[in-house]
Amino acid sequence: MTTNATGKSFAERVFYAVLYEAVAIMLCAPVAAWAMNNSLPKMGALTLSFSAIAMIWNVVFNLLFDRAQRRWRFERTFGVRLVHGAVFEFGMFAMCIPLAAWWLSITLWQAALLDGALLLFFLPYTVAFNWVYDVLRERRVARALVR
Repeated sequence: MTTNATGKSFAERVFYAVLYEAVAIMLCAPVAAWAMNNSLPKMGALTLSFSAIAMIWNVVFNLLFDRAQRRWRFERTFGVRLVHGAVFEFGMFAMCIPLAAWWLSITLWQAALLDGALLLFFLPYTVAFNWVYDVLRERRVARALVR
């Protein structure tokens, strides 16, 4: 299994994306169904669709982000993590508005408002999830080096 300069294999990237989305779905689907006064199956299907888009975007975006980090040699400070999360979420925002409008039979403006509300959740979630994942990964890698 090959890894890049950060030591992350493709399999690890897929694991990370699936874990990120699984936690997000468990948090978002029931809240979205309640907030939109819509059925859990309908909102769950939309959430799963968003998740599929996000998983692909997540793997591609983080691969590009890691390459940028290698090229420009910056540290993953809190500020960099904020930019990372914001750019990722705004990409998602642009991709999901048309899907939400179509699926829920709402206007693009209403879909943008819905996505805006999701963004209020996902921006801090993304930053926190990445931070926790990186910290736990560093500990796992450090333990493996000791063995």
